[in-house]
Order: sequence, then C-alpha cells, then structure tokens
Amino acid sequence: MTNDIPAAPTLRRTIGPIQLMLYALGSMLGSGVYGLIGQSAALVGNAVWLAFLVALVAALLTALSYASLGSRYPHAGGAAYVVQHAFRAPALSFIVGLGVACSSLLSVATQSRVFAANLAELVGAPSQVPLIAFGFILVLAGVVLRGIREAMWVNVLCTLVEAGGLLLVVGFGARSWGGVDYLEVPSTTTGEPSLALLAIQGAVLTFFAYIGFEDSINVAEECRDPQRTIPVGLVAAMLLSAALYVAVAITAVSVVPWRDLAQAPGPITAVMARAAPWLPTSVYSSITLFAVANTALVNYVTASRLLYGMARQELLPSGLGRVHAIRRTPHVAICALFFVLAPLSLWGGVAHLAAATVLMLLSVFAVVNSALVVLKLRPGEREGKFEVPLAVPAAGAFVCAALVIIRVGTGDWRATALAGAMVAGISILFVVARRSSAPARAP
Repeated sequence: MTNDIPAAPTLRRTIGPIQLMLYALGSMLGSGVYGLIGQSAALVGNAVWLAFLVALVAALLTALSYASLGSRYPHAGGAAYVVQHAFRAPALSFIVGLGVACSSLLSVATQSRVFAANLAELVGAPSQVPLIAFGFILVLAGVVLRGIREAMWVNVLCTLVEAGGLLLVVGFGARSWGGVDYLEVPSTTTGEPSLALLAIQGAVLTFFAYIGFEDSINVAEECRDPQRTIPVGLVAAMLLSAALYVAVAITAVSVVPWRDLAQAPGPITAVMARAAPWLPTSVYSSITLFAVANTALVNYVTASRLLYGMARQELLPSGLGRVHAIRRTPHVAICALFFVLAPLSLWGGVAHLAAATVLMLLSVFAVVNSALVVLKLRPGEREGKFEVPLAVPAAGAFVCAALVIIRVGTGDWRATALAGAMVAGISILFVVARRSSAPARAP
C-alpha cells in the first residue's frame, strides 16, 4: 500500500542574492533619504554625510544580527520565529510578530494614501484620492497573490527607478562637489559645537533611513540557498544604500546651502531645481510614485509572510498558513490582509501612527538582537553559514534600546502612548486567542 495523499504545497523558492539585495534596498530607499536630508542638515549642517555613515555603523549591527539569524533559521515569520526559538515565550513571540505585522499594515495603508494623493495631483483629479487608494490596494493584493516571482520583478523595477532617481541627483549635482566645507556645522550660543557629538545626534535621525532591511528575513522560505542568499543580499543592500545616501548628502549640501536645505519643504526637489532647472518637476513626482509603491509592496509581502509563519508556529489560526497549490503563495493571509487594508486606505487617518510604529520596530530590533545573544550562548545550538561575534548583537540591542529611550524622551508623547496601546491590544488578543483555543487542545 502506498500513501496517495498529496503533500501540502509549500512556498516557491525563486529569490537569489541579487533579487534579495534589491528587495531590501527598495524597502530602505522608499522612506529614507528623500525626507531626512533637510532635517539632518538643520542639525549637523554640511556634515550630513557623516551622520549617515555613523548611522550605518549603528544600523549595521542589527542588520548583521538579522543576516546571521537568517542563515541559522531560514523560516518565514522572521522575528517571531527567532524570538520564540530563543525565549520559548509564546506571548513575547506573538507581540513581536503582530507588532511587526501591524507596522507593515500601517505602512501599506499610509503609502496607499500618499500614492493616491501624488497620482491625483499628477493627473488633476484631487477628489478621487479615496478611490485611487482603494484601487492601489487592490492591484497590490493581486500582485502579491499572483506569486513571489512576479512580486519580486515589480520590486526590481521600482527599486531601479528609485535608485535611478537618486543617481540623477548625484549625476547632475556632482559638478558642484568640493565647493563647500563638508565639516561645517551650525554654530551655537554656547561655543563651538563638537563635530562628534553632532554626528551622533544626526545619526539618531538618519538611522531611520536604513529601516527596511529587516523585511528580507521574512522571505527566507522563498530564497534559493537562504543560508547564503540572506546574508549576502542583506549586507550588500546596507552598503549600497549607505553609498547612495552619502553621495546624495554630499551633493545636496554642495548644490544648496545647508541653511536653505533645512528650510526646503522638498529637499531633493530643491537640489534638482538648482542642479537641473530644465528638468520637469513631474519626473520626480513620477519617481515618488514608484518609491511609494515599492515600499507598500515590500510591506504587504512582509505582513503576509509573517502571518503565514506565525500560523505555522501555531501562534495564529492554522488557515493563515495555507499555501495556494498553483500560485504557491499564502493566499489566505494575503486576502485577510486585504480586508483589513481596504478600509484603512479609505480612512486616511493612519499617517499619524508612523512614529508609534517606529518605536515598535526599534523595540523589536532590541528583542531580536537579544535573541541572538541567547542563542549564541545556548550550548548545542546550531550555527549558520554566516556568524557574527557575540559583541555584535549585544551592541545592537544596546543601540536600539538607547534609540527607544531617546525617542520616548524627546518625541511626541502621543507616539509613545499609541505604541503602548498597540502592544496592550496585541497582548489582549493573545490572551483571548489562547483561552478560545484551550478547550481544543485539552485531552
């Protein structure tokens, strides 16, 4: 007798190192340098480039931890999986996993409104923003549902357009390089400021330009040779993004005085207005559409794989872990997300939650780094193809915890309150889910 029961379909492994690099790069470029150049110039003057380099060191600590964890445990579910494996605390894993998923959801909803507003302005239909936002979510869900190969090709296209836009800035503005003092910083009433101190303060701000690298670990089960693909793709994306950021920062302060840059509502647009005044503004409006769409796409994929992975860990209903037999995508999780995202995209009041989700992500980074410390110290724990010294995750946990404290101490109290409310809500959901499933697990 043979077993004729067909095996359950699994996710399709199609992602190589270059695709994963572009995946992580696109997630970082979508919400980083475009808005932070002006804010950083106000703080550190012409030394913006130095702030990006210092921030790279801080962000790279956590990125290296993620690369090592992806090499050790290439499973969908990302942070939730490794936290559960390290601490064996379902409540903490549930909070971490849904915290990241909520962050991704809110990002997609926010980006849908931004995309709709930009497209409506471009085509002259300002009254159609809600309809465009809903259509954007619908198309996005269709791409993600179609397959990881198709989603990755859309990501590649958008990432190349994003990077191309930044390279245009560097290309047109490079002739102005060398015309300013790149260590000039704002003067203060208390005397000459310390360049090192200002660079660190600027790094606290520019650190957020690198957020997005963590999304790569969630597609581990769709990578070819993930033990190699994840470390290579993730680290390469970090270094490439840093090179782009530094080049754009140097170009920006070379073309536009840092005082003017700090006051500009659109710093990159201001740079291009001086470096290439003949270039239509619609070019960068179009590039913005690609950048926003890419960020939303990556976050949709991330959220769906998180739900899928958590369902496989029995932290969420098992139905969310089902894979489509033909498309090989977690179709139930993707559709469930659509029914949450559709009303959020129509609401239009999610943008103010961005600061709260940043706090949650930093807290997750601290927990994930701590998880790697625990796993490296646990006897008999297997190693991956990419290992880092114990000091790396320890320092990464410290840096992320320090950033949380700084954000809480200096940011809007409402962001802290919202983050706390989200954690409380997720915790209550965990308790309710556990109680409802307890009778089913009873003998």
